[in-house]
Amino acid sequence: MSTLSKVDTTHGPPHVEIPRVYNAAVDFVERHVREGRGDRVAYLHAGGATTYGALAERTARVAEAIRALGVHPEQRVLLCLHDTPDFVATFFGAIRAGCVPVPVNTLLTPDDYAFMLEDSRARALFVSDALWPKVAEAVARLKHPPRVVLVPSPVGPPATTAHPRFEEIVARAEPSAEVADTTADDVAFWLYSSGSTGRPKGALHLQSSLVQTAALYGVGVLGLRADDVVFSAAKLFFAYGLGNAITFPLHVGATAVLLADRPTPASVMRVMEEHAPTVFGGVPTLFASILADRDLAGAKGSPRLRVSISAGEALPAHVGERWRARFGSDILDGIGSTEMLHIFLSNRHGDVRYGTSGKAVPGYDLKIVDDSGDQVPDGEEGSLWVRGPSSCVAYWNQRERSLATFHGAWTRTGDRYVRDADGFYTYCGRADDMLKVGGIWVSPFEVESALAAHESVLEAAVVGHADADGLVKPKAFVVLRDGVGETDELRVALGAFVKTKLAPYKYPRWVEFVRELPKTATGKIQRYKLRA
Repeated sequence: MSTLSKVDTTHGPPHVEIPRVYNAAVDFVERHVREGRGDRVAYLHAGGATTYGALAERTARVAEAIRALGVHPEQRVLLCLHDTPDFVATFFGAIRAGCVPVPVNTLLTPDDYAFMLEDSRARALFVSDALWPKVAEAVARLKHPPRVVLVPSPVGPPATTAHPRFEEIVARAEPSAEVADTTADDVAFWLYSSGSTGRPKGALHLQSSLVQTAALYGVGVLGLRADDVVFSAAKLFFAYGLGNAITFPLHVGATAVLLADRPTPASVMRVMEEHAPTVFGGVPTLFASILADRDLAGAKGSPRLRVSISAGEALPAHVGERWRARFGSDILDGIGSTEMLHIFLSNRHGDVRYGTSGKAVPGYDLKIVDDSGDQVPDGEEGSLWVRGPSSCVAYWNQRERSLATFHGAWTRTGDRYVRDADGFYTYCGRADDMLKVGGIWVSPFEVESALAAHESVLEAAVVGHADADGLVKPKAFVVLRDGVGETDELRVALGAFVKTKLAPYKYPRWVEFVRELPKTATGKIQRYKLRA
């Protein structure tokens, strides 16, 4: 029988003990019913509220429904779902049955879905009604298509198809006490990387990974507690949102708010005012867009908001400062990754330094190394490596990329950082995005932050571009605020503005105005598309 994890917080940072026989679905869902919290609200959503008891029963039914579909332990179940309680029940239902859920981005193309279905060899596919037309095209290409289940969603009408419907197969399934005899070291779920540099990679995470991040960051840094109401604009299908709205609140018995629709500034502020969350998870672009939206100038947000968190891209200092001035609470900016499952480097309560990613989350070790792999002293820039208990074990069927990323217990993040004497880490950009201008390395993020501080700029991305002599110089792609005109005078002014903030050689030689920047679902700018 699956036993539970134990988290000790009596001697400093949380220490997690996980037994050999362990199933994460029991620890995060069923445990609350066993311990008398079945009537507590787990989720607030478009359909009302879902209690921990209702979630546990639905999870058990989904586990039996997955078994009835003919999916065996260790086989994959692809989830292409909007953010509803059925996402949570399907994710943990698969884990309960010993199968491996694979949540995927709901904003991809048929070609992407065909790749991930084929790559994962998924035996079942749970897909939201509104997403079926795109996914159907992908399924039609496969030699060995999975069993398809259509799941209702507040976004869009039911799909017209002969495939079984979620409500029907779950209603037929009798909840059982049977839980797969998994161990803490079994692969529990996959997450595909966001594909910021090409085809996504399937990162294999263990049964133990979820509780490690929930304890070390969710409790150890956020200080999450049972009376919190958590709202994550970041979606459940990637690592950041999965922690924010599933494992962190479920770990402590808190309540989370789910938004099935796209998180626009207006929809986010509507949720903030309606449900008054105490904790909000967003990405830098969203924070900046909310602050810049003139229609929301009078919006007060949540009166109970005590903290916000940010990841995906480094948060510009002026965005954090303006958010705090307007809403009365800090944004704890940090950095995480699909490979590490959630944030491992973060600012924290009472110790916020905007413009930095903060300090190492207790339980994780960091080092900055040079091109030879030697650790560099404080004040010197290098490549960031991380070591911690939530690291994935490998990329699926990607041996060379696994060997390039995972080095024993250490994971190469691909990010460039510098650490100061106080232990704060400052982001310098992705290793493959760095520019060498006049023989000197330039961080695109540094130039982007300087541009974003201009009153006319909403956001910016910087890449290398060859001049007439074939020498690489910075080129900026700029999204302007509403009502600002695109003029040559503004292009010149932006270059001059950057010169007042940074060394002159770093200013963008070209400024191109665009309506939006290409991004991954996690909010990371896809600079390779701009370079192309």
